[in-house]
Amino acid sequence: MLITVAAVGKLKAGPERELFERYLKRAEASGRTLGLAFGVREFPESRADASDLRKAQEGASLRGAVPAGATIVALDEHGKNLTSPEFADRIRAWRDAGQANVVLALGGPDGHAAEILAAAGLKIALGAMTWPHQLARIMLAEQLYRAVTILSGHPYHRA
Repeated sequence: MLITVAAVGKLKAGPERELFERYLKRAEASGRTLGLAFGVREFPESRADASDLRKAQEGASLRGAVPAGATIVALDEHGKNLTSPEFADRIRAWRDAGQANVVLALGGPDGHAAEILAAAGLKIALGAMTWPHQLARIMLAEQLYRAVTILSGHPYHRA
């Protein structure tokens, strides 16, 4: 199963990108034996003046990253707060059901377009606080790595 992080905005070179890539590489290396692969797609932020137009343009970009039949997971402030084991269980369930593609969608500063939220099979939040886009991406990559370690029985996650 391919899990793709599809994000509006580009991480610049530096410590944030390095940490994001480190966690994703760890997930990739450990996930192979579990039938999991990982990818990243980045899209530019819209420069439109109106928030609704920005969200619509960014949503169209994100939608273009979604293969037919993929499960969309929208990171959204109003989404569910899953524990790390619950997140790992969702990944396991998709994989075991034969889902070929899961797209984890991170919207721009204004959030997601209505079409992305409507198409999402799951909406998750990274807690009740608002996080900068760069940190949200790093936290998502860490949770993907943590999910892989939970699924493989590795002691990284100590519950």
